[in-house]
Amino acid sequence: MKITKSTCLGLTILLLVAVAVLGCGFGSAVARGATGLPAAGAAQAVAAPAAGDVTHSGEGYRFESNGWIYLHIEGKPYERGFQHGYLMAADLAESSRTLNYIMMNDTGQTWQYFIGAATRLWTKDLSGEYLQEIKGIAAGATSAGTPMTWQEVLALNGEMELTGYWYPGVLSGAYGAGDDKNHCSAFIATGSYTKGGKVVMAHNDWDHFVTGQFANVIIDIAPASGHHIIMQSFPGCIASMTDYFATDAGLIGTETTIGNYSGYDPKKMPEFYRMRQATQYADTLDEWVRYMQAGNNGGYANSWLLADADSGEIMRFEQGLKYQSVERTKDGYYAGFNGATDPKIRNLECGGDSTFYDIRTATGARRVRLTQLMNQYRGQIDTEVAKTILADHYDVYLEKADNPCSRTVDGHYELDPFQYWQARRPYSPQGSVDGKVMDSDMARNLSFVARWGNASGMPFDAAAFFLAHPQWDYLDGYVHDRPTQPWTEFKADAL
Repeated sequence: MKITKSTCLGLTILLLVAVAVLGCGFGSAVARGATGLPAAGAAQAVAAPAAGDVTHSGEGYRFESNGWIYLHIEGKPYERGFQHGYLMAADLAESSRTLNYIMMNDTGQTWQYFIGAATRLWTKDLSGEYLQEIKGIAAGATSAGTPMTWQEVLALNGEMELTGYWYPGVLSGAYGAGDDKNHCSAFIATGSYTKGGKVVMAHNDWDHFVTGQFANVIIDIAPASGHHIIMQSFPGCIASMTDYFATDAGLIGTETTIGNYSGYDPKKMPEFYRMRQATQYADTLDEWVRYMQAGNNGGYANSWLLADADSGEIMRFEQGLKYQSVERTKDGYYAGFNGATDPKIRNLECGGDSTFYDIRTATGARRVRLTQLMNQYRGQIDTEVAKTILADHYDVYLEKADNPCSRTVDGHYELDPFQYWQARRPYSPQGSVDGKVMDSDMARNLSFVARWGNASGMPFDAAAFFLAHPQWDYLDGYVHDRPTQPWTEFKADAL
């Protein structure tokens, strides 16, 4: 239940005093101190629906567990799309309501403008399979009482690319440097870095709360052709978009967005199409890379962290528009922190990216901190240690052990006044909204462990936030609470 303005007046006074005294660290004094949070490695739950909580559409079904929506779909493209749309109709309605509301304020254009752009840009490129799946999603949602066109579903799949890569180029007349695009912390490790030499992969998704709050969907896809997939995603999306997945080919993957990146070619294939095709049809890591390279438009450019769970080999694949790089090992780790490690991409497609070495910024600080944590836990990294790493609140710039802010692995822009990085707006409602971990044994069983809210379990109270920070009040009523949730294991074919 939402707290009213009258009931949280006292809390607001405490928050404002804490902000003035502690700056970026006010979250540690107020938000965490009042919660009594369990440790990051606390016992986890297993996803299971309550009695009567499962809804069905054909062979598809959904249920909710600890803040997550588990969605199983299967069959031919249109069939599985219809199941998706029908079972996610209410969530699609809320997502559409939100995008229709925020888009004019954030871009000066309506959501319909971006729907039209998606139709012009991508309809010609989609294979029959994925266009049919998208059309099925629209038909299923409409049948369940949420009228939706397939063109809007197409735009939902490319929303991040449309607003973050295509539209800035439309405004400037050239596809030049974008913003820092700080989304996500991640690592993948194997060999001597992990307990028993298993592959361990971990990721937390950083996003604007108003859109990132919809990334609480775990989709289990059993397609008529290609590989069985389990992945985190959004309502209406055919690809992961947050990018955390496992397939029955033994491939697993995640990514972090490349910051300050500038390349984009609107005539080529969108990232969501290439990612879904790679994940569904690749049998090997090299094939996965080839699918991603085919028709690469540079949109939603990422540092991909990938692994073959059977061989124990891990890979970092960094993909810009003009330049790409692949590193691989069976003994080591790769970390993701929104900075390109490849010097060509960083210097020639990211303008040199000064944040890479600047520990006042989210990229520079996490690059240092994740390196420290990988070395600190070398030989011990398993899924429990991975949870601890994702929940880390050590601030390397201020050398504070417990200071959740933009510089910590578990990112909290909403707690950060940004007095050390004035290019960013203070107390922005964005940051980490989850945590996910898996090892190679879990990957072979198409399962992983996830925590909704953020990896540390720190709750977010929307009413208290907007009362303390009224500069963001245009989002009041659209940004939802995220209470503390337990870590929960999800597995394909849950029923």
